[in-house]
Amino acid sequence: MTPDFLVTHSGGFHADELLSSVVLTQLFPQAHVVRSRSPEWITPGTDRIVYDVGGAYDADARIFDHHQRGAPLREDGQPYSSFGLIWKHYGHAYLAARGLPEAHIDTIHSALDASFVLPIDLMDNGAMSPAVAGPLAVLTLPVLLETLKPVFDEPDPEALELAFHAALGIARSFLEAKIAGSAAKLRAEDIVLQAVVDAGENRVLELPMGMPFRSAVMKSGADHLLFVVHPRDKDWCLTGIRRADEGFELRADLPAAWAGLTNGELEAACGVEGASFCHNGRFIAAAKTRKAALTMAELAVSEAGAATQA
Repeated sequence: MTPDFLVTHSGGFHADELLSSVVLTQLFPQAHVVRSRSPEWITPGTDRIVYDVGGAYDADARIFDHHQRGAPLREDGQPYSSFGLIWKHYGHAYLAARGLPEAHIDTIHSALDASFVLPIDLMDNGAMSPAVAGPLAVLTLPVLLETLKPVFDEPDPEALELAFHAALGIARSFLEAKIAGSAAKLRAEDIVLQAVVDAGENRVLELPMGMPFRSAVMKSGADHLLFVVHPRDKDWCLTGIRRADEGFELRADLPAAWAGLTNGELEAACGVEGASFCHNGRFIAAAKTRKAALTMAELAVSEAGAATQA
């Protein structure tokens, strides 16, 4: 039965019920969000979904709290917050409602659960401190969302309600952006994997546009690839490929003689008309034309090969 009400607690708000509200209001846009701790509201009913309040977890009764004794745990023993519970039961439908391809929904649901939902769950339950982020602790999403609460002496009796709905819009933007990025990564993977096939034994991978490519290259097992070339606005970009997901070490650096040069100086150093820029870190370069970028890539491959043989 479609709910008429989405019920969560009143008072101060946190990331878990805000993000739960993002999911539920997408699925049930006609439902009214009620923030209350009154028994008549936080008791399960056929006309509502209750979350982060109510003292029970019963998916059939559509109540999703995690503060009670015997609160639900993941299979690995880590605690759920209301967001984790709502994501578990409604996340797939939410992703479908966002228009994601059916073939990608399971992958994105699992990836988001591990990288986005679980940290919210852990922080809400005190199982992980924001302090693990070091000096960036004050910039974690749960902390930032809580800073949107009104100050303690705000005289407006509606201030908390207004702040909740303002924070809800911000939380929505973050979750939607995270999902859009995950979906784009999967679309890019399909393109990159096909480009790897097309490249064959070539050590330069050409892509039709800038896109995330590192994980797809690693997934393909194409360890022979050293550089990627793709258009960028009116120019062309030449980029090195990292050896691993962690760290910044490249499979091959661009030539040392190019480092930090631009335009005429770079053209003179590499002998390629249209060469326009090489970062001092030698991980990225640019050219004015596709031909120039590919020529620079082949020169970089040759130098990398010579260095390996030396």
